[in-house]
Amino acid sequence: MAPQRRLNQLLSELKEAPEPIGTLKLGDITYEVPASLTPSRLPRSSSLLDVNDPVNLDNLHFILQKYLLGQDVFLVSQPGPYARRLALTFASIINTEYEYIALHRDVGETELKQGREIRKGGNLVYVDSPAVKAVKHGRLLILEGIEKAERGIMPVLNNLLENREMNLDDGTHIIHPHRYAQLETVDTKEGKVFIPAHKNFRVIAIAAPVPPYPGYPLDPPFRSRFQARFVDPVGSLLSLTNSSSTTSIPLFDKIRDLILSTQFASESRSALEVISKTSLPPFPQTALTKLQSLVDKFPPPEQLSSAQLARLFLILHPGLIHAPFQAWAILSRQTTDAGLGELGSPSMSSIDEQIGIFGYHVAEIKRVGDTTAEITFDAPPGLKPVKLTVPAGPKQLRPFPFVGKLEFNPTNRFMGLLTCFLQAHAVGWDISLIPPALPSTASASTSTLVRVFGQLLGYDAEVIHMYKELGGRELVMRRKIEDGGATTWEPRFFSCIRAWAGRLLHLSGLDVIGSTAGSLSRMVQDREIELWEGKRIVGDGSPEEIKSGELSITHPSFRVISTASKSLLLKDWLSDEHANMFLPIPSQPMDAKEEFAILAATGCPRELVDTLLTFADKYRQSMSADNVLKNRKLGTRSLVRIARRLALYANDADLQAIIQRSLLAEFLPATEKMNLNTLLEDSNIFKKTGPYNPSPFLQDNTLIFPAPSSTGGETSPTLIPLFDPAHDQEGAASHVPHMDHFYDNSLQTGLMRDIAIDLEILGEHIVLLGNQGVGKNKIVDRLCQLLGRPREYIQLHRDTTVNQLMFTTSLEAGIINYTDSPLLRAIKYGRVIIIDEADKAPEHVVAIFRSLAGQGEMSLSDGRRVRPTQERQGDIVVHPNFRLILLANRPGYPFLGNHFLQVLGENFSAHSVSNPDQESERNLIGQLAPGLDKDLILRLVGAFHDLRKGYENGVLTYPYSLRELINLVRHMKAYPADTLGDALRNVFDFDIYKPETIDKLSEILVQHGLQVPHLGLDAAREAAKKKAKDIQFDPKQTDLDQPKEGEHDDKEHSGGNKWAGGTGGRDTAGLGGRGGYKRLYKKGDIKQVSDQLKQNVPDHIREKAREMARQELQRRLEELDMTASEAKGYGQLLAATQAHMASLLDLLEHLAAKEEERVWVKRQVDGELDDSRLTEGITGESTVYKRRGMEKPELGRPQIKPKRVKFIFDLSASMYRFQYDGRLQRSMETAVMLMETFDRLSRKEKYVWDMCAHSGDGPDIVLTEANNPPTELKERWKITEKMYMIPQYAFAGDFTVEAIVKGVTEVAKYDADDWFVIAITDANFGRYQISPEELTRAMKHNPKVNTALICIGEGAEASWVTKSLPGRGYRVANTGDIPNVLRSILATMVDR
Repeated sequence: MAPQRRLNQLLSELKEAPEPIGTLKLGDITYEVPASLTPSRLPRSSSLLDVNDPVNLDNLHFILQKYLLGQDVFLVSQPGPYARRLALTFASIINTEYEYIALHRDVGETELKQGREIRKGGNLVYVDSPAVKAVKHGRLLILEGIEKAERGIMPVLNNLLENREMNLDDGTHIIHPHRYAQLETVDTKEGKVFIPAHKNFRVIAIAAPVPPYPGYPLDPPFRSRFQARFVDPVGSLLSLTNSSSTTSIPLFDKIRDLILSTQFASESRSALEVISKTSLPPFPQTALTKLQSLVDKFPPPEQLSSAQLARLFLILHPGLIHAPFQAWAILSRQTTDAGLGELGSPSMSSIDEQIGIFGYHVAEIKRVGDTTAEITFDAPPGLKPVKLTVPAGPKQLRPFPFVGKLEFNPTNRFMGLLTCFLQAHAVGWDISLIPPALPSTASASTSTLVRVFGQLLGYDAEVIHMYKELGGRELVMRRKIEDGGATTWEPRFFSCIRAWAGRLLHLSGLDVIGSTAGSLSRMVQDREIELWEGKRIVGDGSPEEIKSGELSITHPSFRVISTASKSLLLKDWLSDEHANMFLPIPSQPMDAKEEFAILAATGCPRELVDTLLTFADKYRQSMSADNVLKNRKLGTRSLVRIARRLALYANDADLQAIIQRSLLAEFLPATEKMNLNTLLEDSNIFKKTGPYNPSPFLQDNTLIFPAPSSTGGETSPTLIPLFDPAHDQEGAASHVPHMDHFYDNSLQTGLMRDIAIDLEILGEHIVLLGNQGVGKNKIVDRLCQLLGRPREYIQLHRDTTVNQLMFTTSLEAGIINYTDSPLLRAIKYGRVIIIDEADKAPEHVVAIFRSLAGQGEMSLSDGRRVRPTQERQGDIVVHPNFRLILLANRPGYPFLGNHFLQVLGENFSAHSVSNPDQESERNLIGQLAPGLDKDLILRLVGAFHDLRKGYENGVLTYPYSLRELINLVRHMKAYPADTLGDALRNVFDFDIYKPETIDKLSEILVQHGLQVPHLGLDAAREAAKKKAKDIQFDPKQTDLDQPKEGEHDDKEHSGGNKWAGGTGGRDTAGLGGRGGYKRLYKKGDIKQVSDQLKQNVPDHIREKAREMARQELQRRLEELDMTASEAKGYGQLLAATQAHMASLLDLLEHLAAKEEERVWVKRQVDGELDDSRLTEGITGESTVYKRRGMEKPELGRPQIKPKRVKFIFDLSASMYRFQYDGRLQRSMETAVMLMETFDRLSRKEKYVWDMCAHSGDGPDIVLTEANNPPTELKERWKITEKMYMIPQYAFAGDFTVEAIVKGVTEVAKYDADDWFVIAITDANFGRYQISPEELTRAMKHNPKVNTALICIGEGAEASWVTKSLPGRGYRVANTGDIPNVLRSILATMVDR
C-alpha cells in the first residue's frame, strides 16, 4: 500500500540522534548540542543577535528553559525583526533545524497542513507544509505574525500544540510519541497510518500586542497552549544596534536617549486623557539601527539645521508625517531640551538647500568591480568627503556628473532626494519613498528618481505594480501546469533573485495591498524567504546545497524600492511594520520655479503658465484631508496636460473651461463648486461665453472640426488625421463602430473635438463622466466611426476581478489555457478600448489602469508583463495607437458608484458629459422629430432644463437627462393621439408615491406653459379609468345605512356592508365602494362601483362620512398632542425641505448598505469556481471556490461602529433681529430636515446624532439628546418652537468658538468609527473679536473629528473663513441655500 510505503520511508529517516557536537552552558543550564541531520535547514542568517548582549542572553535563557520542559513559546514583541532574529539565534546556538511560516490574511489550512501536487504521469502526491515537516523531523517551527492570521485559521494547530496530534489529508495521523510507543503494532486498517510526533518538535510564535498595534486578538484556546515572553522594546532597540562602534557621536547619543525616553513615556499610565491622546508615538524598532548605520558611514556635522533635524526624524519615525501636530510639538520641545535645537519644517526652505541626509550630496560615481561601484559624497562644511563602495548592477553605469541633454531637471531638490537614495543604498537598506502628507502638491518626481537611481548604478530594474487582490504567497511564487498536466511552482517577483542576479525591484503602489506587504518583511530585512517544497532563499550556503536546489543565495546587489499609489491616506498604511522594513525617505514636491520650467518647456505662453501656477497654488492650499476624496487633485501631471493643450491651441482656448473640465467641476458638491469658482476669480480666470461648434466633416483623410464661432479673438479649425487601416487591417474591417444616425449639436461636437485632440494629437487616455442618458457611449462611438478607429469594449460590474480584465481561463485536457481579454487585444493591436461602467467595479480592480495609462506597464497574474518596449522574451508591448477610454456616471448620489477617480491618479484626461444646452437640445429634437410643433419643442426643452436645475439645487432627486426627453419625443411622434400627460407618465411614473416631487414637476411644467391636468397617482388612475371604462362592477344590493368601520378579518370581500377593507361595498371602510368615511385596503382585486352609483349617495350620509373623517384626524392630533395649526406649521417646515430630505435619506441609507456590501470571498469550500485557483482544483484541494460575502475590515480598522454626528445651530439674538432674510426660518427647516431624515432611517443604529445650539447666553443649549432622539412628531415640533423662541429672549453676545470646542470634545469621547461636528453661525467675527487663529484652533481641537462651519449673515462677509479653513469653512450669502449646503457638507463628509 502507498501509505505503508510512505510510513516505511518516514520511519527509516527517524534514526538515532547523532553524537553531540558540544556542550552549551547558558546560565544555570547545561545542554548537549546535537549534530544536524539536515544542515541545509539550519539558520544561515547573517543578522543573528549578539549572544553576549545581556538582554539577548536573558531571552535565550528563558526560551531554553521552555525548550527543555517541552513547552512552546510565544514572543510578544513590537513590530520589527528582533523577535524573529531571537528565535533564529536560539535555533543556531542549540544547532536545531527550523521551519518558518509568515502569517497573513491569505494563509489557509493548506499552508499549515498539506498541499497537493500532480507529478508526471498523473500521480497525486501530498506535500508537507513547514509545520508538518517540523513535527515529523523534530524541528523548531517559527510562526511570525500571529496577529495577522484570520480568526479560525490558527485553531488548525491547536491539537498539534496541545497533544502533538494532527490528522493529515494523505490519510496519515500524527500522534504523541508516548502514545505511539504504546501501540503494539501499527494499525493500517481502513488506511489509518500513525506517525509519531518528534520529541524535539517545538514552536516559537511571534506577534505584536493587540492593542496598541493593529491586528486580530488571540484566540483563547490557542493562547493557552503557549508560555508567553514579553520582549522589552527598550532592550530590543538597543540590542539591534551594533555595540562594537566605540566612537561616541554626540548626535547619536542625544537622539538615542530621546528615542528611549519616548518609549518609556509611551508606556507610562497617565490620568490625563488629553496627554494620552496626544502623546508622541514610540519610535519603530529599527530606528536606532538606522541612525547608527547613517552616522557610522556619514559623520554628521556638530549641529544640524532645524530642517535637517526634522527630515532625519521623519526617516527614523515616518509615522510623524501623519501624527497630530501636538506630537510634533512634543518632539520639538524634547530636541530643544536635549541640545539638538528646535525642529523646523521638513520642507525645503530655499532652492539652494542641500537636503541629503546630514547635508551630504553626491559628487561622483564610478565602477570598481563587476558588482560594485564607488560613490563619492561631498560633505557639509568642516567635514571630509566620503567615499563608499556599494553594490551595483551588471549594466553600464549612467555617467555622473550628468552629461548631454537630460530628460529631467537636476535641481537641488532632485539631487538631494537622489543623494538620500544613494545614502540609504550605501548603508545597506532598501528604500521607501514616502509621498507628501498634503493631499495635493506638485510632482515629487517619484518615477524619475527610481529610474535615474537604477541607471546610475547599472541596475536591471523590474517594476511590479501592486493590486489589492495580490496575496502574500503570490508575491513570492505562483502555481503553473507543465505540459503533460504536472503541477509545479515558479518564482515570482521576490523569489526571482537567483535568476535576476542583483536586480533593482520597484514595488509600485505597495500601499494598496495593506498588511499583506508585511509578509515580505523577512526578505527585506534579512534577505531570507521560504519557497515551495522546502526550498529557501538564504544569505549563505555551501556549493553542494546551492547546486541541489535546496538553497538559493540572495545576490548582494539586490535592492528594493517601494513607492505609494497616493490613493490611500498615509495613516492607513504607513505603519511601524513598514518603517521597520525600509529606510523611509520623505519626498519633496517641486517648488514653483521648478514647476514653471517644466510647464514652460511644453511651449505654453509664459503668461498662461504664471496664471496656471497662481491658481494651482491657491487650489492646493484649499485642499484638506476632509475634501480630498471629493475634489480632483491638481498635480504637475495635470498642469502639464493643460499646458500642452494651451501650447497647441492658445488662441481658442478657454482656460477656465479647461481647468474646470480637468477638475470635473460640474460634479463637485455645491459647497466645493462655490469655493472653486472663488479661487478661479481670485486668480483672474473668468468665464467666457461658450462658442457655437459647427458639425465636423471628412476631407482628404482628415476629420475637420470647423472653427467655432467666438465673441472675440481668432479661432481656427481643428484637423485630426484619420486612422490608417493598414496599421490594423482586421480591426478596421470588424471593430470600427457604425451608427446610422447621429444628431449633431454644438455641445457634443465641441466635446468630440476636445476628446479627439486628447486621443490623437496629445496621445492621452480619457475618463468620461456624466449623468445617465447624456450620450457618453454614442459620442465615443461616433468619434471612432469618423476616425475609422477600431475599438474594443468591456463592461465592468461589481463582480469584475483583475484576472477577468486580463484574460479568460479555460481548462482543456488538464491544461489551463489563457485567452487574451479585449484589453490585451487592444494593447497588442493599438485599438481604443472602452471600459464602460468603470464606477461599478471595485476600486482595486479599476486601479490597474493607473500604471497602464501612466507608464504603459502592467503585471499580469500569469507571469507576463505589459511594457512600453520589449525588455525580455514574453513581454506584451503596448502599441503606440493604444488608448483607454473609461466611461462612468458622475460620482456621488444617486448613482451609487465607487470613488474610482482617486485610485486612477492623474494619468487620465478627464472630460464631463453634460446635457446639451437648450439651443443644441432644440436642434437635436428638431432633427429627431421634424414634424413636432416647434413651440412645443421649445417648451419641453425649457422644462427639462429647469428639471435638471432643480436636481442641481437639491429640490429634485433625479437628474432628468437627454435620454428621457428623446424617449418622450419618440412616443409623441409615434402616437400623436396620446395626450402630453400620457407621454409624460413614461418619465414621471417612477415618482408616483412622492407627492412633493410630483408637485414640483407640475410647477415646472406650468411655468413653461405645459398644462397637464394630472400627474402622479391622479394621472395613473385617470388613465386607468379611461382605458377600462367598459369594465364595471354592479353589486346586487345598493341601499345605504350609516358610515361605519366594519368588522375585520383576513379574507377578501367584495360588495356588502359588513366587512372592513373590502372593495366595491357600501358604508364600511374600504376601496371602490360608496358611503364609507375612509379608504382602507387589505388585499385582493379592487371592484370599482360605477361613478353614477358613487354619486348617488344621500347628503346626510355624505356629511356623516365627513364628520367621521374629521374626528379621526382630531384623534390622531390628540395622540400627537398637537393642534391643527401646529400640525400645519410643522407641515410647512417639512414641505420646504422635502426634496433635500429625500436626497439625504437615500444617501445615508446607501452608505449603511455600502458598509455591508458584499465582495468575493476566496478560499471557500463551495460557491463559484475561482479561476485563479484552478491548479489547486486539479490537485484536489477543496478551497477552490469563491462566494459573495462581507468584506473583512483591514487590520487595525475598527469593526463597523456608528458614526457620531453633532449639529450646532446659532440661536443668538441676531438670528431673530435679522430674520427678514429668512435665516431663522431656514435654520428651523434645516433642523426639521435632519430630524425627519434620521427618524426615517431603516438602520438607525448606524448614526448617533444630536442637535444643540449657542446664543449670547451660552454655548450649550440642548435641542436633542444623542441617546434619546425625538421619535414623535410633537417632540420634533416642540424643538422647532424652542428654536424660534430662544433668539427672542437671548442677550447679545456670541459663543460660536466655545460651542464648537465643547461639541468636538463631546463627540470625540464617543466610541465610533467616525466623528463629525457641523456648526452654523451668523457671528460678526470682527465685532466679537474672533480671530482666524482662534476659530481654526477650535475647528481642529481634536484631529480625529471632522468639522465644518457654515457662516451666514454677517459671518458670510468674512472672506478669510474659506482661506483659513479650507474644506471646512463655507460662506453662504443666501440663507435659502442653508439646507442645500448642509446636506452637501454632510454627504461629502460621511461618504468618503
